[in-house]
Amino acid sequence: MKKIHFLVLVISTILAAPILAQNNYIAPRTEWGQPDLQGVWNFSSNVPMQRPARFGDREFMSDDEVEQLRARLAAADEASDQAVPGIESESNPGGYNDFWVESAGITDQIRTSHIVYPTNGRFPDLVEGVRPIAGGLGPDVQGDRPVRFVVGGITKDGPEDRGLSERCIVGFNSDPPFQPSLYNNNLQIVQNQDHVVILLEMIHDARVVPIGERPQLDDNIRQWSGDSRGYWDGDTLVVETTNFTGFTQSFPGMGTAENKMLTERFTRIDPYTVNYEWTIEDPSTFTDRITAIIPMTKVAGQLYEYACHEGNYGMQNILRGARVEERLAAESSN
Repeated sequence: MKKIHFLVLVISTILAAPILAQNNYIAPRTEWGQPDLQGVWNFSSNVPMQRPARFGDREFMSDDEVEQLRARLAAADEASDQAVPGIESESNPGGYNDFWVESAGITDQIRTSHIVYPTNGRFPDLVEGVRPIAGGLGPDVQGDRPVRFVVGGITKDGPEDRGLSERCIVGFNSDPPFQPSLYNNNLQIVQNQDHVVILLEMIHDARVVPIGERPQLDDNIRQWSGDSRGYWDGDTLVVETTNFTGFTQSFPGMGTAENKMLTERFTRIDPYTVNYEWTIEDPSTFTDRITAIIPMTKVAGQLYEYACHEGNYGMQNILRGARVEERLAAESSN
């Protein structure tokens, strides 16, 4: 099946930052005189988070490379029509077939990566002693509790051994900073005079951001999505977040978030686009900071509840299946 394309008010979701900087667009104002960021926004993307080495320090693809990319995507869609969807191997049927995967619209300005710093578009080195560990849709990975990654698990002895998304705690694209993933790449922004609410579709997580001078939480108080404080820098909403729990990773697959400082910048650069830029500073995990740019596009629709816990029969069946396997193994050994 063809990949799902979200209904958006414009085709583009991946715009060139240098071009946007020349835009004289003035964002509409709320009744309190602040830039109006309200609405439902989609952050799907075909751009990789890290830049392929062949691009070096180049941020954007050439016209020829864009055409080649379009041809490859078209061929991949055609191939998926002929293949049995979702079958990865006889022992592992995979987690999702092609029907569920969101794809972004493609413009003539395509980034080579979302990461813009370091200048090579790739993650900096990990701090010595930090061991990367990431789950996945395949077999369980090696590791110990607590399971900080979001997909997969280490064993099936109990729910504590499964990833955070399987436990309906943190979605695999919603733990700040949010980043494009398989699907449900949508959020809603709601504003009043002294608060901004960022509601992620995945796990329907609502982050309430106070605006203005307010003290951070005590360092001993830790939260899954951290403690956020915001302020306006001209037409840009700046959100600074600390106090992340150590039960999440600094970034998927790497480190822990315990000492992470996240700075997010939301700038409405035309009627249909919010430029989302984030910077991670985490000296316990990375040897340098990381900055990425992920444009978000206005959606002609509304956000519906992601009822994760209410429909999480997958967790029960994973654990039930493991107990059946154990029983059958015990019976065959007798």
